Amino acid sequence: MATRDNAFAVNVLIDSTALPAPTLVPRQSEVFVAVANIDDLGEWLMALGGEVHVSPEFQGLQIWTLHTSTPKRSNGTSVPIRVSVAVVSDEAVLDYVRAAVIQNHSTPTSSDGGR
Repeated sequence: MATRDNAFAVNVLIDSTALPAPTLVPRQSEVFVAVANIDDLGEWLMALGGEVHVSPEFQGLQIWTLHTSTPKRSNGTSVPIRVSVAVVSDEAVLDYVRAAVIQNHSTPTSSDGGR
């Protein structure tokens, strides 16, 4: 039941904001969203805020994951959302996305000067 409620809450958010969400994987405690590119992750960041975590590089790729949540519902709860994207190591990343990175795993890819 919680998985279905979480999926519903995130789908309502997506429908009302038109955020990109080509892949949605609801779970009991959170919903995972896989997006196509780093700019799509930036759209989620601009809409909901949050922190970006970057995985260690592996074979020229890093996984960038935004930790965010739905706005609070009438009962005071929200649904945690993890929005992830694979980023090629030398890909340009918007400054506001880079500024949201929590430096706990590795050094993010090169900056593009605010693209």
